[in-house]
Amino acid sequence: MAEIYFEDNEEDIEVQDGELLHQPCEDQGVPFSCTKGTCGTCKIVVNEGMENLTGYTDNEKNVLGEMKKKRLACQCSIKSGKISIEY
Repeated sequence: MAEIYFEDNEEDIEVQDGELLHQPCEDQGVPFSCTKGTCGTCKIVVNEGMENLTGYTDNEKNVLGEMKKKRLACQCSIKSGKISIEY
């Protein structure tokens, strides 16, 4: 099981390894619009555990520009381990 810590809500949730971040993030209040990686509404900041996420998609690269700690929750999955995010 993987774990997501939502800094904004101070809540930890467990998810399946390989799960997309879309649903868990939406359940915790991250706003979504297109869910295709083109609008940037679901931008999150990964403060810990970036190595536990899948690689950047082309859509993320186009929307986010300078990425560093940013991801689109509709475009990435948690491979395993723990991540800490804010939105």
